[in-house]
Amino acid sequence: MSDFVLTLSCADRPGIVAGVTTELFGLGANIAESNQFWDRDTGKFFMRIAFAAPDAVGKEAVERALTPVVERFEMKTAIADAARVPRVVIMVSKFDHTLLHLLYQIKVGWMRAEVAAIISNHEDARGIAEAEGVPFYHFALEKGRKAEQEEKVLAVVKETGADLVVLARYMQILSDTLATRLYGKAINIHHSFLPSFKGAKPYHQAHERGVKIIGATAHYVTPDLDEGPIIEQETARVTHAMSPDDLIAVGRDIESRVLARAVKSHLENRVMLNGHKTVVFA
Repeated sequence: MSDFVLTLSCADRPGIVAGVTTELFGLGANIAESNQFWDRDTGKFFMRIAFAAPDAVGKEAVERALTPVVERFEMKTAIADAARVPRVVIMVSKFDHTLLHLLYQIKVGWMRAEVAAIISNHEDARGIAEAEGVPFYHFALEKGRKAEQEEKVLAVVKETGADLVVLARYMQILSDTLATRLYGKAINIHHSFLPSFKGAKPYHQAHERGVKIIGATAHYVTPDLDEGPIIEQETARVTHAMSPDDLIAVGRDIESRVLARAVKSHLENRVMLNGHKTVVFA
């Protein structure tokens, strides 16, 4: 048997689930997991189905079988071959905690992915990349040459066939051009519980304001800075007795977990864009 994941979205109407599952049944497929969501505000329907099909049934055969129901309901669909290991490019600056956590979760098998490259605007992570046997690219940012640097980044993404770009505390703002070209395929970890305390030193801002909860947010990258569709968030309670360094330590742990969960969900085709929001199937 061959494993696939089908994701689809369309205007909600009766018969969608029946239409899709009937076609899969006709192929001799066995459904292993099914999730659906009806957004009553927009009238859109979202669905994710993981299924196993006979080895003789390839991706093209599945697409052909689903064509009538896809056309009938005007669906937007994607079919992923679950046997293929997704490839990711990780971008990082000097803070390496989220990078190390991602590499560890891949190594122990919790996250199924291949790191195709690590890109940085600093040399700090080169040793980590070399220890993991991952190609490392140092693209320094020079004044007035941001576009040139980003073209190098995009070239690596294309050459490696990366399915996802992960900004693992990459402390540079992507240009509108690059953010647009990577839309839906680039995830950023923001070291704050958006939308609070934007900008530099968010933990210091939080400390000065005496906050009792801090957090982190993983979201898709868009031209609107830190306004992309949110995939995953987490918070932790803190107290007046904690210093900024204490908050940073708590924040590092949260950032690492949140980014890893967001990346895992994306790679497993559990995240679907819904305008400025996301549908994330558990």
